[in-house]
Amino acid sequence: MKSSADPQAHYRPKPKWYSRFIPKRIKQRWGRWLNKRIPPNKLVTLTHKSIFILPSGFGLAWFVLIGVLYLFGTNYQNNLVIGLSLLLASVLHTCIIYSYKNLAGLTLTSQVPPETHANQNMAFPVSLSSKINKNNSHTSHQQICLNFAEQRHIRLTEVGESTHATIAFSPQARGEFNPGRIQVSSNFPLGLFRAWSYVDLDINHIIYAEPLNTQVSLTSLDDDNTSEFDHGKLQPGVDDYKGLKTYVEGESLKQVAWKQWAQGRGMLTKEFAQPEGKPVWLSLDDTQGTNIEQKLSKLAWQVNALSQSQQIFGLALHQDVIEQDSGEAHRKQCQQLIALFVKSKFAKPKHSHSKNSKSNDRGADEI
Repeated sequence: MKSSADPQAHYRPKPKWYSRFIPKRIKQRWGRWLNKRIPPNKLVTLTHKSIFILPSGFGLAWFVLIGVLYLFGTNYQNNLVIGLSLLLASVLHTCIIYSYKNLAGLTLTSQVPPETHANQNMAFPVSLSSKINKNNSHTSHQQICLNFAEQRHIRLTEVGESTHATIAFSPQARGEFNPGRIQVSSNFPLGLFRAWSYVDLDINHIIYAEPLNTQVSLTSLDDDNTSEFDHGKLQPGVDDYKGLKTYVEGESLKQVAWKQWAQGRGMLTKEFAQPEGKPVWLSLDDTQGTNIEQKLSKLAWQVNALSQSQQIFGLALHQDVIEQDSGEAHRKQCQQLIALFVKSKFAKPKHSHSKNSKSNDRGADEI
């Protein structure tokens, strides 16, 4: 795995050629103005305040043609040519209205992005909807393009009452990531004008570390001795509730889930389990690797492997510790802690993990 001072440097898209001529101060003022005019929100409806319209290259050529025909008609006193220029001018004016109406009323809603790992293409789902005119059921938004800044766009031929789209983004490094504003644009109906808007759906996504296949290495922090892989597995017991299973004749009726039976789900029994062996941990200090990113990638793979085998384990990243647990929620919590680990913490800490330690990221929100 390649190491770099800035992990995202390899994946950051190249800016457009004209952006280098725009002063940084102008870009900052433009960003502040957009945040004030179109504030970030999970649900955004396009209105006259958030839609911009300018002539396209074809529209400018159309405008020049109108001027030439009008001058030609007045110079030679040709009413037919003058009438043609006025007709083209009326078409140009009408396109402004239809270009605006094609975006007005379009509602974009952010959806929960799928689980993403570093160095992989990302996809951000977005839901588009519009209120259909009762008097005209064929009213819809045509030829809508969606893309993030400096990213390839997707084109939706038609957007009706409800349409789902997935906007791609180039690979990024692990950590918290905000793709920025979505550019919504259209050249409908004749391509004479380009109507667009910049929508911020307040997308904050956590990119997990790229899993690197390795051997599972569990540690017992009580005596600093490497534990067996079987340690932390669940075995039948009476300590923790594990789930429901199909009732087997001969089992105690005390374990029957009568509530589920009353709901018509059949005879089910409650299953309990308790951890086997000593508490085991995944530790960054005991993980082998050439650099910090490789160690985190190995930990990410081990977290998935242990979660699939339903083992109880804890995660220790220096001072950040997640207590022993199992299940999908525990797996996501561990992956988030790995993804948000800061390199500046990679120093020789005091090796004083304890069973009662608490994770700094225990309350991290699921994106």
